[in-house]
Amino acid sequence: MNTVNPRRLLLDEAARVLAEEGPAALSARRLVKAVGASTMAVYTHFGSMPGLAREVMREGVARFEGRVAEVEAGDDPVRELVELCRAYQEFARAEPAVYAVMFGGSGTAGFELTDDDRQMGVRLLRYPRNAIRRCAAAGRFRAETDADLLVRQVFVQMHGLAQLAHAGYVIGVYGPDDVLAGMLQDFAVAAGDDPERAAASVRSGLAG
Repeated sequence: MNTVNPRRLLLDEAARVLAEEGPAALSARRLVKAVGASTMAVYTHFGSMPGLAREVMREGVARFEGRVAEVEAGDDPVRELVELCRAYQEFARAEPAVYAVMFGGSGTAGFELTDDDRQMGVRLLRYPRNAIRRCAAAGRFRAETDADLLVRQVFVQMHGLAQLAHAGYVIGVYGPDDVLAGMLQDFAVAAGDDPERAAASVRSGLAG
């Protein structure tokens, strides 16, 4: 019996089932059989199956935030923005099932996330939004930059790349990392950055 962090094991297995098979396949009996816990553990930790599904999302937000919170502001805000986007893609690759529950939409049908649940995910945008504001303050982006609009554009681009890369559609001459680099450089230049400075910041940010 695996007694190491049963809550984490249950969350990870629930995320996998929801992402791969949908809510109809999710049951307490199946989960405890997979992780070697007791049925009571599901209800002790999460209260109900819908509660478990929502906790997968909340746990995902916490794990995601743990990654982006490690990105330091530094003296190059464009590099900071790039590092945040790199962290986004790394999280999506490392935690595909959790990511799918957080942002996959129909994957949790039957265990619908509430507006409050989704707001938790949206609040993560404060990290790249603040970086965009610092880009404008530093003169890298235009002074009139609308950070709230630009951060939503970044979010859509990051999600689209993560989804397509996971599905195996980003293949051929340019892989996901190449697409990410080009996307971020073009984004920075479109926001007002100098092309050469943008390219340098993107290289540095993606290199880690």
